Order: sequence, then structure tokens, then C-alpha cells
Amino acid sequence: METGSDSRHSESNAPPPARWLIRIAETFADKSREILERLGSGSVTKLGNEYYLIKTDRPPDIHGPDAGMYVQWSIPVEHSWPCCPQEMEGFIEKAAQALWRKFGPRNPQSILMGQLHPGSPLKYYRTLASNLRGRTLQLFPPLRAASAEAQDSLAESLFCLVGSEGLFCGMCSPRRANGFYPGGTKYIRQNTPDTISRAGAKIAEALHYLLLYRAAIPAGCHWLELGASPGGMTSELLARGYRVTAVDRAPLDKRLERHAGLTFLCADAAAFHPPKGMHYDALLSDLNGDARDSMGHVIRAAQHLNPGGMVIFTLKLAGAETPGETITLFQSVVDIAAGAGLSLLARTHLTYNRQEFTLFFRT
Repeated sequence: METGSDSRHSESNAPPPARWLIRIAETFADKSREILERLGSGSVTKLGNEYYLIKTDRPPDIHGPDAGMYVQWSIPVEHSWPCCPQEMEGFIEKAAQALWRKFGPRNPQSILMGQLHPGSPLKYYRTLASNLRGRTLQLFPPLRAASAEAQDSLAESLFCLVGSEGLFCGMCSPRRANGFYPGGTKYIRQNTPDTISRAGAKIAEALHYLLLYRAAIPAGCHWLELGASPGGMTSELLARGYRVTAVDRAPLDKRLERHAGLTFLCADAAAFHPPKGMHYDALLSDLNGDARDSMGHVIRAAQHLNPGGMVIFTLKLAGAETPGETITLFQSVVDIAAGAGLSLLARTHLTYNRQEFTLFFRT
């Protein structure tokens, strides 16, 4: 009886539900209701195409084993101004002054502004975010991290998103938010004349995301890439000064021929065995097919990784239709990897992922 009484007392004095702004890719819009329910959200307000303002009794565990894997980015909403900035006279000055009063005493390491509609062709809110950041920086003392790239992933930053629905802000570390930028991701240019495929932007984003957890993989390191054709990821790795051994039955783009840092092996990645005595610093797998089978191929090749070697693995969702099935598939792949000595460092849904996730393992 005493336990029940204590429990009721605790509930009656519990803090009210907190508000969080989370990002779920439009790719998973049809699954958003189940995802939000699994996250324990109460009321939900849709903002933009990919953002949800939720109330929940517990912080959304975006790094946990459940539906948090669908959340690209998340901040606590500690200050909001629901309005239409275009119709508010003096919006920038009023908003900047409010941010200084609210967050100045907390000494954020950086102040970053983004758009609630990042893909919009309208330039107004992009310019507004830039101008609001500029005015806010004038009010704060010099910051420890003058840019997104200079942030300590474990120190608190002030993140703000602005759009036609208003201004939404909060402080947390980039690692907790799941990205260095408002919305989580850095814009990665693709479709340039040198682009071989969109996969190049995907590995560029993955390497940037990895900085949340460890120092950059040094130039000159040797990558083994399974399922490399047509060479979009290969091209990006080579451009960063890495050596690459690329394996695929299909040829690579002719623009990669005779690249000094490239070794191409025309072979089935599913049956590939690295040469005896060969070792690599990192392994990249973007193989199609059943994800558990793909992890089996990775495990075989990962025996040739140097100590501390990294694995970047694309989790394809073939056969997993619902969030529950996806979570089960993810956990089975992680368990298979763990049984072979690969520990999960992080996992996320990148901007350039579609029906897939990117997993990061280390030996």
C-alpha cells in the first residue's frame, strides 16, 4: 500500500510534459503516427514538411533501440514565438533580444539558425535565419565555437529554427541533437559536373556525422568498399585523400580509371575474401539485398580491419514494412555484428538516405 501511495504522490508532483522539436524525414511520413506513438508523444503539431512539435513526459530517446532511429534531429523547445515573421514588425530585433535574455546566462558554445522548410525555393526564411543569427551574435559575448564545425559535440549550443509558423529554440549538445547544424545536417552539394552518383553525398554526410563521436579518419587511410559500382562513394573517398580498394561485379565509372589511390577488384562482394595479410583501416558497405546477409559479408571482410577500424554500413529495409519490423531487423543486424566483435557506435537516418539507415561500427 505504501508503494502505491508513494507512486501516486510522485505522479501528482511530476513536472508537466516537456516540448520537443523533432525531425522525421518525409520518406517516413506515412509511418509518422506509429513512430510518434512509440516515442511516447502526447499532443503533436506538424511544422514544415518534416518537423513535429511534440509534448512528452520523457525526452524522446533518439539514441535508444526503439523508434528513435527514425528521428534525424531533436531539441528541447525552451523558447518559442508562434507567429508569422513576415507580418511582425521588428521581428529580428525582438527575437534577438528575447534570445539574449533567455539564453545569455547559459553561455552557449555556439548559436545556429536554420529553416523549418529547408527545401523551400523561397529565400526569405533562409535570409531571415542568417540575419537573425547575425543580430543575435552582436548581443552575445564572443562564442567558444564561431562556426558549426568548431563545436564540441558534447557542449551545449543554442539551436533555432524559423519559418512561417514562428521561431522555435532550445539548447543541447550537438550529439544529443544528433547533428551539428539546425535540422541536423550540413548541405552537401550534389549533381555537380563531377558527380558520379548521389551516393557520394551520402558518404560525405556520413563522414561529417561521424565527427559527433570521433576525430576524422585521417587522409591516407585505406578503405575497403563492398558493392562500389558505379563509384559515387568511391569518388568521394578518393577526393578526401583516402586509398580505396573497391569491390563489385559491375564496373566503376570511367572517370575513376587510373586513379592513383584506387584498386578495383571485379568480383562478387558477397563472396569476396581479402588477400592474406591485407589490412584496411575502414570498411564501407552499401550492398543491396537482405541486411543480415550483407552484415555477414561485412563480418568476413572486417577480420582484415586494423585495430580500432571503422565500419560504415547501409541498413537496407527490404522486407521491413512497419516501424516494428524495421526495429527488429536493426536489432538482429546489430546482434550479428556484436557476435563478431563489431560494436555499434551510432546509427541515424541521413538526409541522403531513402528507405535505409546508416550504421557505424568499430572493432
